[in-house]
Amino acid sequence: MTHSMIKQADFLLRGGNSGVLLIHGLTGTPAEMRFVGKGLHRAGYTVYGMQLAGHCGTEADLLKTGWRDWRRSVSEAADKLLAQVDHLFVAGLSMGSVLALQLAIDRPHQVEALGLYGSTFFYDGWTIPKMARLSFMLPFVCGLGLFKRRRFMESFPYGIKDERVRQRIAGAMFDGQSEMAGLPGNPWPSLAEFHKLVWNVRPRLHKVRAPCLIMHSADDDIASVRNAQLIERHVSAPTETVLLTDSYHMITVDGERDQVIARSADFFARALAAGRERETFAPASAARVA
Repeated sequence: MTHSMIKQADFLLRGGNSGVLLIHGLTGTPAEMRFVGKGLHRAGYTVYGMQLAGHCGTEADLLKTGWRDWRRSVSEAADKLLAQVDHLFVAGLSMGSVLALQLAIDRPHQVEALGLYGSTFFYDGWTIPKMARLSFMLPFVCGLGLFKRRRFMESFPYGIKDERVRQRIAGAMFDGQSEMAGLPGNPWPSLAEFHKLVWNVRPRLHKVRAPCLIMHSADDDIASVRNAQLIERHVSAPTETVLLTDSYHMITVDGERDQVIARSADFFARALAAGRERETFAPASAARVA
């Protein structure tokens, strides 16, 4: 019997009575949300950087979990934060964005606004090899019991344009510090579970009623702008899209992270000012902002 190597890496920053739940990505870690968390805390929010089930340990730990476990851990984290705040905002990176949308669908009367960073429904960025672009077939392949030990390894530039930040995070990742930088590869069964999550969320995007701040790199190496456009087209809520021009996929740690913080703090403040009458909420601009 193997013992879990998972390390506790979530963080709670107590502030005002408006809370922001931060959700990291697949094979990621709460550390990738810490810069944004600290910034939102400085802006007066209570912030909880949650930890997805099976993450911050070994690949074997991750493989013991699936999309329903990740969804459940988000729900439990929302309950933990709601016990301390009166207003709930949710922001996620990559798969964390999909899980944030899932929570908004599950809890339309609790989630008041969303921050969607580098949203990933399709792995179609410029560093993704052709074989990985076919990963949507993995639920069928893995369902047959095939290729359970295969993985897609992370490739340069690892979602980060800022060279200094990249060296630090990639170094920790390949040094086995999964609680600090996540795993260096995506196991095929876990990617299969990711696609099951997408299949669950994508047809129900029209049920999202919470205003959405969509922040995406125009040059995302993992997930193209097509992912942001999918959300714009299908949610039944006001959207505000910001396209960043000096970042890659990991916009919460890359060179424009201060802009992610500032835009998010402002967006959540405006959503709060609009109260629960979401249909009256009007973003400052519906146009893309460079």
